[in-house]
Amino acid sequence: MSARTTRAARTRLLAAAALTVAALSLTACNSSEGVRDEGASSGSSSSSSSTGKGQADAASSKNEESTTNDGNASGATGKAPAAKSPAGKASGGNSSAGKPSTEDSSARLTPCTDIRTTATVVNRPLNHLLLTVTNTGSKNCDLVDYPAVRLGEAQSVPPVFEESKPQAVVTLAPGESGYAGVLLSAADGSGSNGYTAKTLTVYLDTKSQKSATLSLPEKGVYVDDSLKVTYWQFSMADALAW
Repeated sequence: MSARTTRAARTRLLAAAALTVAALSLTACNSSEGVRDEGASSGSSSSSSSTGKGQADAASSKNEESTTNDGNASGATGKAPAAKSPAGKASGGNSSAGKPSTEDSSARLTPCTDIRTTATVVNRPLNHLLLTVTNTGSKNCDLVDYPAVRLGEAQSVPPVFEESKPQAVVTLAPGESGYAGVLLSAADGSGSNGYTAKTLTVYLDTKSQKSATLSLPEKGVYVDDSLKVTYWQFSMADALAW
């Protein structure tokens, strides 16, 4: 082989070797291990995930803090009545709408003890009796509910006109009077089991143990099963309206 031929063969061999190296370099660059700069992407995703988790944790912590604050607020509210006892007392006492009901304030009522009680048969309306209680004491007192009356030998007290209940307890200052009406019998004669009563016993209310025996007309009064009483009233007109 000539020297020129040898140089040409060597040149081709070197060229082939160079092409092989270039091909290997390209293969390495295009492989899944070299080109993929997924370290940055992966790191970015990881960072986003961490950030999202951090925000979730922060939100959770915030929620927990909010719950804790609500709990503290509830605790403060629970302690408020003790801290604001005057306001609590005001709301639990008499309202501006009127006096408290008898049931709610019975412990604060002062029953009438120094009194004068009378019974009067009136002309109008027919078959009615007017009871009058006057406070003869030196302090205010209260007429509670309605009177319990016993006419003649009756074994039970008559029922009350529920609609006659006043909006407030009748409180009597010294010298003032309260009133109650007694329907003795039906004006049209429709009542039954009638009888004539010549005695009258009055209790200020159905729980009272103290009674007063009052005078009736000598001929007595006619009573039937229409017998009813009213609650204690502030005026005679209200007592005789039933």
